[in-house]
Amino acid sequence: MNKVKASAHDAIEDLTDGVTLLVGGFGLSGNPENLITALHDRGSNNLTLVSNNAGTDGRGLGILLESRQITKMVGSYVGENKEFERQFLSGELDVELCPQGTLAERLRAAGAGIPAFYTPTGVGTLRAEGRETRFFGEREYLLETALSGDFAFVKAWKGDTHGNLVFRKTARNFNPLVAKAARITIAEVEELVPAGELDADEIHLPGIYIQRIIQGQNYKKWIEQRTVRQREDN
Repeated sequence: MNKVKASAHDAIEDLTDGVTLLVGGFGLSGNPENLITALHDRGSNNLTLVSNNAGTDGRGLGILLESRQITKMVGSYVGENKEFERQFLSGELDVELCPQGTLAERLRAAGAGIPAFYTPTGVGTLRAEGRETRFFGEREYLLETALSGDFAFVKAWKGDTHGNLVFRKTARNFNPLVAKAARITIAEVEELVPAGELDADEIHLPGIYIQRIIQGQNYKKWIEQRTVRQREDN
């Protein structure tokens, strides 16, 4: 039951070229920084990356874009990453843009064993071209398929050696969803404790969804956009 790996590099030693990788995080909040860095160092390429967005230039998942390790990106937001935008517009990167709620539900469906579902989001847009639609009552719905992966990277605030996880506030975001949708899920935590130390009622994600866990190090906790105002002296 002990799922602890010695390092991020040890945890991803079998992550080969060409896999589909699901990564939690929203902007720079809840990013599995250690695992992303280890993957960058490993050099695995031709990756299909599924994440809400791709970090920012030089930070978070942005470093994998800059090193050309990603061939296809499935996400819902591009705006904070100029390199993402450049690769997309130049045709260097295959991009599937998916509405944020639909992306979340596709991941949740994969974790729940649901192959597909209908949603009104995207009907009448480019998203619906070539896809099945169906009327329920007087409203038209678009068929969307579940979205699973070979591996998932997640970041939690605290975890135990059995893989039970506790997230902190908005850093929870997409992390539980991607954890449930992958064949192998690897978690990194700010604080790793022995099994049994976490209060069962406080656990956000049971360890059954986690295959490997590491103690994270040297978190930067970048602020994506800092807005300040000039000090007003009395």
